[in-house]
Amino acid sequence: MIIMSNIQGVVSSINGPVVKGLNMGSFKVHEMVTVGRQKLIGEVVSIEGDVATVQVYEETEGLKAGEGIHSTGTPLSVTLGPGMIGNIFDGIQRPLEKIQSMNTDFIPEGIGLLTLDMDKKWDVTVTVKVGDRLKAGDVYATVQETHRILHKIMVPYNINGTVTKVKPSGIYTLNDCIAVLEKDNKEILELTLCTKWPVRNPRPIKERLPIYKPLITGQRVIDSFYPIAKGGTIGLPGGFGTGKTVTQHQLAKWSDADIIVYIGCGERGNEMTDVLEEFPKLIDPRTDRPLMERTILIANTSNMPVAAREASIYTGITMAEYYRDMGYDVAIMADSTSRWAEALREISGRLEEMPAEEGFPAYLPSRLAEFYERAGCVQTLNRQEASITIIGAVSPPGGDFSEPVTENTKRFVSGFLALDKKLAYARHYPAINYLTSYSGYVDMLADWYEENVAPNMLDLRHKMIVILQEDEKLNEIVQLVGEDVLPNDQALTLETARIIKKGFLQQNALHADDSYVTLEKQYKMLKVIDTFYEEALKCVKIGIPISVIRKEEVIQEILKIKYDIPNDKSELLDALNDKVITEFNNLRQKYE
Repeated sequence: MIIMSNIQGVVSSINGPVVKGLNMGSFKVHEMVTVGRQKLIGEVVSIEGDVATVQVYEETEGLKAGEGIHSTGTPLSVTLGPGMIGNIFDGIQRPLEKIQSMNTDFIPEGIGLLTLDMDKKWDVTVTVKVGDRLKAGDVYATVQETHRILHKIMVPYNINGTVTKVKPSGIYTLNDCIAVLEKDNKEILELTLCTKWPVRNPRPIKERLPIYKPLITGQRVIDSFYPIAKGGTIGLPGGFGTGKTVTQHQLAKWSDADIIVYIGCGERGNEMTDVLEEFPKLIDPRTDRPLMERTILIANTSNMPVAAREASIYTGITMAEYYRDMGYDVAIMADSTSRWAEALREISGRLEEMPAEEGFPAYLPSRLAEFYERAGCVQTLNRQEASITIIGAVSPPGGDFSEPVTENTKRFVSGFLALDKKLAYARHYPAINYLTSYSGYVDMLADWYEENVAPNMLDLRHKMIVILQEDEKLNEIVQLVGEDVLPNDQALTLETARIIKKGFLQQNALHADDSYVTLEKQYKMLKVIDTFYEEALKCVKIGIPISVIRKEEVIQEILKIKYDIPNDKSELLDALNDKVITEFNNLRQKYE
């Protein structure tokens, strides 16, 4: 519900989503307003004297000069409370399923700022009593929002006081008063099940904590080669057809975050339809329950109002911060930040701001920095450890990584998973380039990998990357003069690199045993490949031709590990490792 004040401006000009208004000297920048007879939702972006510029989050078709602009007295905010998990919103938190139930295929102008279902009843457990002293972040009630998520209702920021009245545990709606708090200044505050928060303001925390544990995704090229940290920031750039959206889907489905916020920002309608149809059907592999029980979807397709696209990123991160404050690890999939930047560019152009590189506004880098800075591993106000991980897809035109959005993203993220069209065209998925990608979290996570996987896990990783780098150099020679001129040890490097690429890095998202792989299996797969390399190298050193080594049947078994050995049968990998040693010992004995 939007509460309007008596303060009113007048529409003087309309330029797409940008509206200028007169008599608006008493308004404030970032204040939410309603525009025209249809009460279109907008936000004040600048004020010069009595003239204000308003960014409208709905289509302005039919709006006329002379119509009123009404103040709400509040900034653009989202309603935070039970009912967000499993829901699908647009860029300014309007529930799309509810809007569709109103017998409409499109969001009608002037529908208002619908948010959460205020009539839905929740089973509330009250956790405080009269006389309790509460401060910001303290939990005063809980709601079992889904099977997996316990929703903790917290005291709003900057509020301290004593509980004077409290309701018993029972069934309540979002606006029902649960407890009454007498603040230190004797002001009385009624605590309900929901609160509002301005989307452009980061929610407060106690302190930032060092990053020390990975976000386990089950994707081998990520977990073993370029790990993502909980609380980290990752850029996922790639041209058209390289598999950004599929990779984001895999991360959303399999990552061990407690909650997933998926922002479809300016994506094509058919892609977003796939997400909206697929996600409700997916089963969470950890709980065998619907994946939507830990997912929030924000859908803002390319044909929706461009200004709402710009707001969608902030809406998503604010929701993520809210659940982080409860002590959950949250992962955000922003698909894609390029479309968000394009929305910034369009609005900036209509505002007649001085353009910078490729027409993007000069403040593009600072806006990207503000967004990625809201990630991190933190101690919340109620002293719980929690995190937000941001994985931002980037869609550079023509796959050109030198364009402004990709370049600026690289400045602010600590991991870069570059999707390669050559790999995609070769049907190598995920198409993450294993040479140009990087992760700045490897050293931070070294202790965790040593304690929880194996002491030599990262050493193996380094060794495999070196082999792949050597393979890249040798392939340039092979293209010129052919493989036959290479000495046997270099030919072995090529063969080992082929096994790494085909048997380890390539992963089938549609295969039951290959879609998700445990870290234990990943380590043992690398160990088998390393054993092959070392044993084959011994054979090469005594003069056994590489052509003979390639005929060993065990190579085919190594390539089929990912399909033939399930995650829970890691002892079979130990047996295969022993078999590799035995077979190459037998081969050496034949030649000695």
